[in-house]
Amino acid sequence: MNKETTKSRIVKAIIYIFLVFMAILYLAPLLWVFLVSFKTNKEIFTNPFGMPESFNLENFTFAWTAGRLGTATLNSFIVCTVTLILSLIIGSMAAFAIGRLRWKFSGAALTYFLIGMMIPVHCVMIPLFTRFAKIGLSNTLTGLVLPYLTFSLPLTIYIMTGFFRSMPNELIESACIDGATVGQIFIMIALPVCKTGLFVTGLMSFVNNWNELLLAMVFISDDNKKTLPVALSKFVGPYNTNYSQMFAAIIVAVIPTIIVYCAFSNQIVDGLTAGAVKG
Repeated sequence: MNKETTKSRIVKAIIYIFLVFMAILYLAPLLWVFLVSFKTNKEIFTNPFGMPESFNLENFTFAWTAGRLGTATLNSFIVCTVTLILSLIIGSMAAFAIGRLRWKFSGAALTYFLIGMMIPVHCVMIPLFTRFAKIGLSNTLTGLVLPYLTFSLPLTIYIMTGFFRSMPNELIESACIDGATVGQIFIMIALPVCKTGLFVTGLMSFVNNWNELLLAMVFISDDNKKTLPVALSKFVGPYNTNYSQMFAAIIVAVIPTIIVYCAFSNQIVDGLTAGAVKG
């Protein structure tokens, strides 16, 4: 018994050491960027890993005003929020139809949506740009929402289909016996039961679209409509880069995603572990 206890303690210690190492590995770069954002360019090159001489906010002030991060952050928030709402509404309805309703082409429909996960954005960028230019959607936030929504739906449908299929059949059968319609079952039963899936897919969609750069850079040319990743690219010039201000802008850009992760961390863990244990 003592040998088994000692062995289990050693295994736990190794696991804890590994987890602490991974935490440091992921948090150290973020902490370094945070410290560098308070330095001057001279301090960065002379003492890149030391503490800043003074914690002043000049870099953040310049990045916010000269880089127009306020307008860019608002644009990113509008685009990502609209995309998030539409993807959750459309994706959950499609996933419920595929996962719980009995119809002949449900499997083919799921395959059709999953094909979208295998199409790289580079293949459709030029056709989208020419089409949007013809119909007046280029250089508009709507022109960003549509492709963001298109590329967010396959993953949302795929994940939510698994959640809906894991629902107990007894819930659906009881609702049908009570005379509930398909819409009532979907809104009052399916969505509350699978809300953890909504948190997971919603967070993934929001973060992916928040960090997207290629489509936003190609489709948007007006400075008043550029998103946050495009605004960050302005701090890197062909002949000169102001690293201290660039790192300050990066900190401003990652704060919303950190807040979202911290706010919904419990729901994310529940969603990722849902279905792992059956009882």
